[in-house]
Order: sequence, then structure tokens, then C-alpha cells
Amino acid sequence: MIRALFSAASGMNAQQTNIENIANNLANSNTTGYKARRAQFQDLLYQTMQAPGTQASAQTFVPAGLQLGMGTRASSNEIIMTQGDFSETDNPLDVVIQGNGFFQIQQPTGVLAYTRAGNFQLDQNGNIVNSSGYPLVPQIAIPAQAQSVTIAQDGTVSYTLPGQTAAQTAGQIQLAEFTNPAGLNSIGGNLYLPTDASGNPIVGTPGSTEGMGTLLQGYTEQSNVSVVEEFVNMIVAQRAYEANSKVVKAADDMYQQANNLKQ
Repeated sequence: MIRALFSAASGMNAQQTNIENIANNLANSNTTGYKARRAQFQDLLYQTMQAPGTQASAQTFVPAGLQLGMGTRASSNEIIMTQGDFSETDNPLDVVIQGNGFFQIQQPTGVLAYTRAGNFQLDQNGNIVNSSGYPLVPQIAIPAQAQSVTIAQDGTVSYTLPGQTAAQTAGQIQLAEFTNPAGLNSIGGNLYLPTDASGNPIVGTPGSTEGMGTLLQGYTEQSNVSVVEEFVNMIVAQRAYEANSKVVKAADDMYQQANNLKQ
């Protein structure tokens, strides 16, 4: 009976974690470059009353056995790296990655971080920076007097100056790819850090390096969160939480009946 209480309680805790994950996905449904996370669960230890395959007699074996589980727990919430929808903007510095890859961003600490959010702007020195003011790597500067900025599919950034027709090259955007992007560490601000699970970054030119996506100017990548799917998952999690709470109530009623046997 005690096992039923703890197993049901573990199920309630797991679904609470599931709801918290869904809430974060929904909260970021309009966040540029956000990648949804999917909660994963695993069962806990089993108390083996009789192991499967135990010898029942000289020539026979127990076919199934008797093992009572101890509940469940949340094991991970992996990042879903599917492509988000593209949204057209009027900002020539907005860039979307068509395919695999991450923009490289230098944090104030000097550590490189990685992002799918390509909503870039210029700082006071003309450097291309993200929404937090962190510079793009490699650093690219646009003169204040530049009349137009063009970002090619291969990441080449060029501009024209007043009275000139020939475009001048400011630099080239490089992308980074990971063997297991789902293993990246989210640190907020649309930024990720590499881990042992993700592997080291593989830096290359958009479109020309194998497996690397191309760039599209004037667009941003929206969140890949499906609001409908998240609402369905929320309903499922609510019902699972409710079912586990009823198990707790049923186990409590059975305890109460057992305690009243002496009366």
C-alpha cells in the first residue's frame, strides 16, 4: 500500500515538471529563434518479488515473475531543433538560417555563445550585435554613412556608400554546427553553450560547408512551438496528474478501512 502512495506521488511530481516545461514553451511561443523542449520520463527502481525466469521446478521456469515499480521521474527535457516559421521584416540586418547552424555571439566574459535568433542591430561603433548588445563573431562593422546593406546566402556582408555604385565587403558571417545540438546548454537570452553532450562547434561558411544552412536576409526565425500541440500536452498532463491524485485518495481510503477493522 505504501508503494502505491509513493508511486502516485512520483507521478504527480513528474506531471508538475511536465506542466512547467509546457508553460515555458507557451511563454516563448513568440520568442525569436526559440526551440521548444519536450519533457521525457523514465520509470524508477522495481522491487522484485519473484524474478522472471526463476526456476519453479526441476524442469519449469516462471514465465513472467512479479516486479512492483516504484513510480516515475522526469529524466530530461530535450531541445527540439525543428525549423521555425520565417517572418519577413523591414530590417536589412535581420537574418534567418535556412537549415542547420548557429550564429556565434561573444559574451561580455569573452566566452562564445550560440543562437538561432538572427534579429541583429548596429551598436554605436557600427558593429553588428544581437538584441542584448553582444557582438557577432567574426565581428563585422558597417559605416554610419552606408546607404544599403546586403547579406548574401553565403554570409557575405556588403554595403554601398553615397556617390558610389560598387559595393564594398564588410566581412562574412560564419556559422557553427554541433553533432548533437539537442545537448546544448540553454543560458537564457536565446543563447546556448556547448557541452560534452553536444560536442565541440564545427565552424564553417553558410551553404559551402557540408550540412551547414544558408542565410536569408530580411527575415527572422520564429519559435517552433506549436501552441495547439502544447495545449493538447497540457490536457494530457492534467489528466495524468488527476489520475495519480485519485490513486493517492484510493490508497488512503484503503488504509482507513484497514485501520477500522478492529472496530
